[in-house]
Amino acid sequence: MIPTREEALILFKKYNEGESLYRHALAVEAVMRHFAVKYGEDPEKWGLIGLIHDLDWEKWPDEHCIKTEEILKKEGWPEDWIRAVVSHGWGLVTEVEPELTMEKVLYTIDELTGLITATALMRPSKSLMDLGAKSVKKKWKDKRFSAGVNRELIDQGAAMLGIERTELIDETIAGMRTAAAELGLG
Repeated sequence: MIPTREEALILFKKYNEGESLYRHALAVEAVMRHFAVKYGEDPEKWGLIGLIHDLDWEKWPDEHCIKTEEILKKEGWPEDWIRAVVSHGWGLVTEVEPELTMEKVLYTIDELTGLITATALMRPSKSLMDLGAKSVKKKWKDKRFSAGVNRELIDQGAAMLGIERTELIDETIAGMRTAAAELGLG
């Protein structure tokens, strides 16, 4: 079964009520769509994987990715989509290493979207529209700022993709801008 965006949203909202996690899911979806186009891949598939990647986080944070895998299998999602979702927890909660470009992108940008969101919210405009990589890199250096963001994981993912940090940040911001209004960062 190939799910629709509407089905993915219904499933996400069945297990999650928090606005913050919902906005994070939308940010990751937008960035995944952006990178899919960049790499000549299917933006719908990549986007839905990004949208659903934290399906279990609100209800089962101690079983992150494990419960999502169970739920998506039960719902009949394609195996390669499930593998991609599970691989974003590699080295943290799963041993499924990202292998495909799609998996590597999800692994890399998941944490980065959080840092970019936090950086945008600190600006007077509270917008992505005037945010550049330079501002994000400045906040990157301050380990107390968004201390929960795993910067080493982002760098590891960037290395897997063969992309330099500044370009990665620029591309992630560009993807997030496509959903800026939905994210409250327009």
